[in-house]
Amino acid sequence: MSKIKRLIQSYSRYIEVPWREDAAAAQRVIFCVYDETDERRLRAGIDEFEIVTRQAGYGWIVFDLTDTFAAWMASQRYAKSYFQNPHLLPTLLPRYLPYIAGEFQTMLEEKQVDADTVVVLKGVGSLFGFLKVKELVDHLAPMVKGRLLIFFPGSFENNNYRLLDGYDGWNYLAVPITADKVF
Repeated sequence: MSKIKRLIQSYSRYIEVPWREDAAAAQRVIFCVYDETDERRLRAGIDEFEIVTRQAGYGWIVFDLTDTFAAWMASQRYAKSYFQNPHLLPTLLPRYLPYIAGEFQTMLEEKQVDADTVVVLKGVGSLFGFLKVKELVDHLAPMVKGRLLIFFPGSFENNNYRLLDGYDGWNYLAVPITADKVF
């Protein structure tokens, strides 16, 4: 059985457990951790995650981060200057998180997302080098009334997450789901 199939099974067992209504924002975050080399397999199987979520009685909404950096850069008034002088980009990067948060909030409002919905972040690997996933999760999790599911290409060990198995990891107390973790 493939790692992604096992990840779907682990997620399915977890999502079937009734949700606590009094959980704090950080307690409503779920990380589905998978090897970054399985990105295509995960994306090809994302419908299976949706199926098991809906079978458990919950809604499903996806927010794709993959192209957000390109869309954000294209919206900048002086984008061409930044492409010509990339060393200036760090002065602009602090505006990227508010851009994502605004797009995320708009999506939640347009889709009328409620407390019985799993809100999915996919394409998290595209943030590498631009934004720390921890900052993004800390910012977005309070906006989600249901559960925030992050498809996380990287590794997890002892509450330490590493995006794309990069050197820079962080300690986070979200629910980790892996292909090897059985609920």
